[in-house]
Amino acid sequence: CRQDMHDQPKMFPQRSTTIFADGRSARPQVTNTVARGQLHEDSYFYTGLVDSKEADGMPYPATLDVLKRGQERFNVYCTPCHSRVGNGAGEIVERGYRLAGNFHTERLRSAPLGHFFSVMTNGYGAMPDYSAQITPADRWAIASYIRALQLSQNAKSSDVPAGVEAKPLSKLAEEQGMPVGFAGDWSVPNTTGPAAPEVAKPVESATPTPTTTPRGDQGSSSGDG
Repeated sequence: CRQDMHDQPKMFPQRSTTIFADGRSARPQVTNTVARGQLHEDSYFYTGLVDSKEADGMPYPATLDVLKRGQERFNVYCTPCHSRVGNGAGEIVERGYRLAGNFHTERLRSAPLGHFFSVMTNGYGAMPDYSAQITPADRWAIASYIRALQLSQNAKSSDVPAGVEAKPLSKLAEEQGMPVGFAGDWSVPNTTGPAAPEVAKPVESATPTPTTTPRGDQGSSSGDG
């Protein structure tokens, strides 16, 4: 094998060259070139903004499959802080952190879908962004599921379609064989962490333990002989 097969003529990064008129070995991209997967032609889909303002509405149909996907992603990334019902009392509260955002406040119930997408994309307050972990399509799926959660926790009898019986949640839970109180209020714990286990007190024996008195001359108990 000849050595010149290893030392082939090629351009090195950031080296100059006399081949091109601009003297650069690294060539600029052709005009209008877009990297694969980086053509963000639909700005609303990638930002949640219209005229620099958070807008409402999904950029694609919110089907049942989309809601299921949003629920699955929500349970992975959002429940540790916001809980599965979206009241902001997730597991972090039991570990001493402050309450996260409650999706059932008037402010967030009236917030457009673009707000939730923007928060997941850019972060908000103490919440970091999740743009690296959650794709834009999944962010919209989560936003649609948040809206479904809001409806589930603030539903009215007028929301029930005509001819459909509206059953109390406690009755539905009972029909499903759930334990009593399953459909009750989800209260926030008052403590900032798990309670310390109680130390068990020693149990006094009913039978006293026999003792021996040492003899003065031997300093030990007497034997048989």
